[in-house]
Amino acid sequence: MQSYEERLTAPRSWWAIAALVGVSCALILFPLGTLPMLGGLIGGGALAAVAVSSYGSPRIRVVGGALLAGDAKIPLTALGEAQALDADEAAAWRTYKADARAFMLLRGYIRTAVRVEITDPEDPTPYAYLSTRDPERLVAALAAARA
Repeated sequence: MQSYEERLTAPRSWWAIAALVGVSCALILFPLGTLPMLGGLIGGGALAAVAVSSYGSPRIRVVGGALLAGDAKIPLTALGEAQALDADEAAAWRTYKADARAFMLLRGYIRTAVRVEITDPEDPTPYAYLSTRDPERLVAALAAARA
């Protein structure tokens, strides 16, 4: 059985921005002296780093007969066809093709995605939209896990 695991980490540029937030906080507190300036550098940088790390922490996994995507745990028996979406098709499903009832684990900095139908008749969610850097591998892992 092929397993799959991916963390939707934030891009490196976001970490640079977090460092610049710390520098900005230090510059804001510069007139108050050295100690407040260092506090602003460390505190502002740390808070920005926590925000970036938190936003980039969701994982997508296919393990133990279930698809785990962020906080959602969907049994493979409730899943239908999985479709790999290229950048253009993923953008369409994020915008004008989107259904408000869908489960979306969306990260704008990841251009490709997978759309998985949810076939459970008791679940009003029509599909799950999952941002992923390797959509073909996730589709293959879902197919292998169901087989």
